[in-house]
Amino acid sequence: MRERTFDVIVIGAGPAGEVAAGRLADGGKEVVVVEEHLIGGECSFYGCMPSKALLRPAQLLAEVARVPGATEAVTGELDVAATLARRDQVIHDLDDASQLPWLQERDIAVVRGHGVLTGEREVRVGDELLRARDAVVLGVGTRAMLPPIDGLEAARPWTNREVTTTKELPASLAILGGGPIGCEMAEAYRSLGVVVTLLEGGDRILSKEEQFASALVTESLRTRGVDLRTGVRVGRVERPEPGGPVTLVLEGGGDVTADELLVAAGRRSLTADLGIEAFGGEPGRPIEVDDQLRVPGHPWLFVCGDANGKALLTHVGKHQARIASDVILGRDVRLRPSVDPPPRVTFTEPQVAAVGYTLAQAKAAGINARSARATTSGNAGASFHGRNTPGESRIVIDDDRGVLVGATFTGPDVQDFLHAATVAIVGAVPLEDLWHSVPAFPTRSEVWLHLLADAGL
Repeated sequence: MRERTFDVIVIGAGPAGEVAAGRLADGGKEVVVVEEHLIGGECSFYGCMPSKALLRPAQLLAEVARVPGATEAVTGELDVAATLARRDQVIHDLDDASQLPWLQERDIAVVRGHGVLTGEREVRVGDELLRARDAVVLGVGTRAMLPPIDGLEAARPWTNREVTTTKELPASLAILGGGPIGCEMAEAYRSLGVVVTLLEGGDRILSKEEQFASALVTESLRTRGVDLRTGVRVGRVERPEPGGPVTLVLEGGGDVTADELLVAAGRRSLTADLGIEAFGGEPGRPIEVDDQLRVPGHPWLFVCGDANGKALLTHVGKHQARIASDVILGRDVRLRPSVDPPPRVTFTEPQVAAVGYTLAQAKAAGINARSARATTSGNAGASFHGRNTPGESRIVIDDDRGVLVGATFTGPDVQDFLHAATVAIVGAVPLEDLWHSVPAFPTRSEVWLHLLADAGL
């Protein structure tokens, strides 16, 4: 067996692994990255990037249709073939060659294969044994989870991977799960001419967000022609012929048949075959870490991103990787108490951009909370994006401390509203100080003036 030694071994080359490897190499460490699939990870090839490429064309056309002068210049319909071609450019046709130069520039070694912990600071990849002088960083992610529904696995449903990369669109698509992935793909595929049925077992989609945000996206999807059903349970799934139509047999009747089925019902940690059980972890479950991202009792072993289960978001994993790499470089840094839930965006139209608590979550946490609201389009800057577009913005206030603990913005292209709210929550900025943080005119950021006015300032 071939043996090599490095300062740090990073298992997983998704966003968290990339940040850790790059920061460590820039800090003078000799680093090797172990990756069994694609450098760049799930988000780059099967998640955030291709899904937004599929969503953006129709959303841009919708904005143009709201702006006189531009509306008259656009003729024809959305070009499906061009949309898919652009998606393929974004994901580089599932080729990660473009991801390699930054590794090579930093002299970061790459080992292709599945890495398994076989001892302290020791990782086996096939017939090669890697040893670390300083640390091992686990940056593995998650994969789609299939609910225990009779016949589901045998039906070979799509997951996020197939739905974001398919070369041929089905005539019809059933989607199981009304979270961000399910909602985004329902909108994207409907905009591409596919007949879409979205099934959600709960009483509403986007159940972790504010009720009003859920209602706005529900109305939007239904207006676009999505058959959206809530409160439904799938008893079994039938697909008599491989590649043929798939039928979801619903409890209570109303069965759904479609050419393809997307399951968007949660994610599962890729920790089953890492050898983590020798170091206190449970295979297939998130791995516990301390505030420096170390596995308790094993100060050389770090876990960043999805694998520790703190938040399944790319930006959270990247932030954790920066902290872990700084600790390895000898700096005394720690995860600080921050905003929870962290900032997140569902890129439907209207978008749902949220950070921190909803009003209901804040009250459940024992906070003396109230909310203030404003119409997202109710200012001068918004009129240039289309007057009277649907959307509401809301902040959640901790009345005892006089600070924000949550914010939700809905409307077209509101994702960039989110960072100001995140800074306000993380920094515990007093409401009075927010009032003196004057937004420029005419920008949509003036929504803050209306929110604070509704809060009584």
